[in-house]
Amino acid sequence: MSKTVVVYFSGYGHTQRVAEYVAQGADAARIAVDENGDITADEWDTLNAADAIIFGAPTYMGSVPWQFKKFADASSKAWFTRAWQDKVFGGFTNSASLNGDKQVSLIWMQTLASQHGGLWVSLGLLPANTKTATREDVNNLGGSVGLLVQSPSDGPADDIPSGDLETAKQYGARVAAVAARLRG
Repeated sequence: MSKTVVVYFSGYGHTQRVAEYVAQGADAARIAVDENGDITADEWDTLNAADAIIFGAPTYMGSVPWQFKKFADASSKAWFTRAWQDKVFGGFTNSASLNGDKQVSLIWMQTLASQHGGLWVSLGLLPANTKTATREDVNNLGGSVGLLVQSPSDGPADDIPSGDLETAKQYGARVAAVAARLRG
């Protein structure tokens, strides 16, 4: 079994809820980036020891929030020592809009993983793109690079569509399975 860690920032609780589902699917530990963009020394050790790291952040104004960018900048020590070289990576993001420029955040995360020498795992699910598709279907937003989630801005985290949460669980399982396969 591989060791997978979900590291995320959540401004209003929506991303945290998604992280819980991703972690459930991956049987993963969770690390929350705090409101100052920091994690503890022990949490850095946990990331360094992981086989797979799944990034998670909301999309604010077309990118990840500054707190997650600060975390990413702080990962430069791991970058310099190649501590995350050949780890498996994935990522997820959510915003209030169905699109909301989430793809930009995912590509930003994919680039961060690539800078670390990591191996990125795509969503790997066909989109629910038929006339009868609903928000309760898996991959109803049609993602491919990573997990896309829509979180209504005027509702609590409990209002995230069930299809998005099931997609989150399946994506976590996929990342963990790829890491396990590569670990041998």
